[in-house]
Amino acid sequence: MSAEPECEQPYEGGLRKVARVVLLDPQDRILLLHGHEPDDPADDWWFTPGGGVEGAETRAQAALRELAEETGITEVDLGPVLWRRRCSFPFAGRRWDQDEWYYLARTTRTAIAATGLTELERRSVAGARWWTCRELTRSHETVYPTRLAELLRTLLDEGPPAGPVTLDTEIV
Repeated sequence: MSAEPECEQPYEGGLRKVARVVLLDPQDRILLLHGHEPDDPADDWWFTPGGGVEGAETRAQAALRELAEETGITEVDLGPVLWRRRCSFPFAGRRWDQDEWYYLARTTRTAIAATGLTELERRSVAGARWWTCRELTRSHETVYPTRLAELLRTLLDEGPPAGPVTLDTEIV
């Protein structure tokens, strides 16, 4: 696992600090959440579980907390940071500028129970699904990060990178 400060502030340089989880099951399927604009379910996409750092928690702590809140899954082996990405996108009437770290995690539990969603998440998360790499590669759905199928294939073929890989900035 990469070293990180004991505590972090939720924002740095105007960017929201975010921890995301690339959660794999024993069959190497990845868990993605199905999100949409709160007032427009047709404007939808798939994304990894995760969210913003709160208070003095580390990104690793944020990753585990967010995973538990959004999926109910707490039995995980949290691995290294795979990727880092900066992104900017409109959502729920405002622009979100984020610095995201993607942690690898594995679990044997595949049942989902999203019991800790915020009010905004309850209005904008339509469900979750376990995807095979092949399904993700063949899908015409919008997925973030946009190269997730390719990144997952490399991860499964080569294992985690020696250090976090910086992905291209995505601005939507």
